[in-house]
Order: sequence, then structure tokens, then C-alpha cells
Amino acid sequence: MPWTMQDYPSSLKNFDKPVRKKAIEIANAMLDDGYDEDRAIPIATEQAKEWYENATKQEIESFNANGQVKPSSNRSSSSSPELTERKEQVVKRDDGWAVQAKGAKQPAYVFSTKKEALQKAHSIADNKGTDVEIHDSSSN
Repeated sequence: MPWTMQDYPSSLKNFDKPVRKKAIEIANAMLDDGYDEDRAIPIATEQAKEWYENATKQEIESFNANGQVKPSSNRSSSSSPELTERKEQVVKRDDGWAVQAKGAKQPAYVFSTKKEALQKAHSIADNKGTDVEIHDSSSN
């Protein structure tokens, strides 16, 4: 069930509004991608806190005013619950380093550095109970 700012997990009740709203947005997207609620909530909470710590005041204000908390309707066609059981991959790309579940059509994240991508991949893999694979074309 998608969460809203009026109906959300009790574990989010003590967060500031922008963090709660971001966690709801992330959790809804994860549910839409096939994650179980048990996994989506802690991952979304961690990512929302990290976003808040790294976002500018303007980004926070803009998200607070305009951010969406409902899952996007175009995501459902790409939902793949089986991806939650697959390893996370860190893949070198022209625009940086991508983090995605093995077999996913698109990356979940793209970072400018390998270190950032590895940190995120390990965090996701730890929450999913899977491993991380690194694909670096320069090391082949």
C-alpha cells in the first residue's frame, strides 16, 4: 500500500517533515519495485537521512514544497520483485559508476566516484542480504 504524509509507518513519526517525506517517497518507489515493506522502510529511512544531510537548504525547501510521495505509474511495468534477491553491481560507465541489481534494466544510482558507488552498493546489499559485484572495464 502506498504511504502518504497522512498515512505512513510509525517508525517515521519522529522525523522532520522533509526527511519523513523523502523516506515515504523512497519507500513507495521501493514497494513499486517489488521490495517487501520490512526491507523498504529501513533502506528508505537510511537514504532519506543521508539525502537530508547532503542536500542544500534550497533542495530541501524545493522538495518539501514540490516532492511527490506517491509511486509513479510508469514504474509498475518495470517492477521486478526477483531483483531483491540478486547481487548489487557496481558498473563503470562513461558518466561515472552505476549501482544496480544484477539483471536490472537501469541503475538505481550513478555516482561520480567508485568509492561512493561501492558504499551505496554495500549498504543496499547488506539490507537485501546479498553481495556486491564490481565491473570495471579497465581491469579486464
